[in-house]
Amino acid sequence: MSHPHVHHEDHTMAPDSTHSHGDHMTPEAGHGQHMMMQMTFYFGYKNVELLFAGLVINTPGEMVGACIGVLLLAMLYEGLKIGREVLLRRNQVNVRYNSMPVPGADGTVLMETHKTVGQKMMSLAHFIQTLLHIIQVVVSYFLMLVFMTYNGYLCIAVALGAGLGYFLFSWKKAVVVDITEHCH
Repeated sequence: MSHPHVHHEDHTMAPDSTHSHGDHMTPEAGHGQHMMMQMTFYFGYKNVELLFAGLVINTPGEMVGACIGVLLLAMLYEGLKIGREVLLRRNQVNVRYNSMPVPGADGTVLMETHKTVGQKMMSLAHFIQTLLHIIQVVVSYFLMLVFMTYNGYLCIAVALGAGLGYFLFSWKKAVVVDITEHCH
């Protein structure tokens, strides 16, 4: 029996080529262009995949451009956080003050006042807040994925961008520091 168009591939052979990922060599999986994910920090600029399969950094100039883009993205993230807070304060609909008696240390009664702020669900302000929240979440995941490349240059760009963004956008904000906050 003859099968002229049947091709046989041997998938048991070890891959015979490697790709450089920064200064680290990783084996190529099969015959495709799949690189293994880097699991340690490194400083390199060759074959650094950034967010999308077609976005590969191969030169120092491309790495500088990518770092500037990542820095700006991290600054945008910090600006979005502060911008959302400003919009929320501007669009507060109803403010109620509730006072309640609280026993003092020496037996006296003190009045403690709490401010309650409301916003209407079906309003343009809430729709804009929701849209900005979606953008903020997507940007934060992009920054996380950039950091997960473990490329030292890109990680530094994320950190510097977050710091510069905070410095530029948060200076007027009344800050209450929560030392337990680790995630945004």
